[in-house]
Amino acid sequence: MVYKPSLSRKLFVVMNALVLTFITIIGIVPFIHLLAVSLSSNTAAMAGEVKLLPIGFTLDAYVYLGHKVEFIRSLRVSVERVVLGTVINMFLVFITAYPLAKETEKFRSRTVYVWFFAVTIFLGGGLIPTYMIVKSTGLINTIWALILPGALNVWNMIMMLNFFRGIPKEMEEAATIDGANHWTLLWKIYLPVSLPAIATIGLFTIIGHWNSWFDGILYMNSPDKYPLQTYLSTLITAMNAQMQSVNVEQLKQLENLSEKTLRTAQIFMGALPILMVYPFVQRYFIKGMTVGSVKE
Repeated sequence: MVYKPSLSRKLFVVMNALVLTFITIIGIVPFIHLLAVSLSSNTAAMAGEVKLLPIGFTLDAYVYLGHKVEFIRSLRVSVERVVLGTVINMFLVFITAYPLAKETEKFRSRTVYVWFFAVTIFLGGGLIPTYMIVKSTGLINTIWALILPGALNVWNMIMMLNFFRGIPKEMEEAATIDGANHWTLLWKIYLPVSLPAIATIGLFTIIGHWNSWFDGILYMNSPDKYPLQTYLSTLITAMNAQMQSVNVEQLKQLENLSEKTLRTAQIFMGALPILMVYPFVQRYFIKGMTVGSVKE
């Protein structure tokens, strides 16, 4: 029997496609506008004439950023932070969520530990105590000051815990009968079937490290150690001060630069890496959006 969708079903599919297309356009248009402004001349950008296409096309904003040694150095720091931070964060999430996903019969203190971690979501240690701990441990002005204070994201751990609890126990029992220990169960059974959760949590972790800027100002004594977002957040002030003290020849080279074009260029470049990563994890991310929404 050939299935023939009803008229109401066809209307639903069409309306659903239109609504999703509209939402997609709403999400994409701001990025197109940012790119257009960053590629436009100073006069057009400041006059508010730029919409979705550049006016007075120029790459001066990107050339200015790309030729700055500080920019390249801060980009390297951010990449290092994202790689190290993501690896450490994910590893700690895995080894913490696995035992806490066990039943109370197998891990009697499980509930106590879950609440111990959960409380930290609502009650933080505070900025000053955290800074004092980072300073007393000798992490100030090192890459580890940007990674270790938030090495275990409890919210991500709870999401992974709940995903682990949804894995059929028969898989673990069969592997245990074959002689698998806990490490084997985690790396050979739990993680391979948890790709949606891993992709979701991994994306959140990458975005968190990439977009973080305040801890760079807080823990780094030298601008040479700033991550990209911290460097970009201080760039506008430095740019304004520089343009007030340049000579005529230098001013001519910077004539298409302004606070607005430079700000839009930095915003676009700050979002570009995430936009490049997202398509590769999209299918896992969509499936993992409900991770932790049912079970504890």
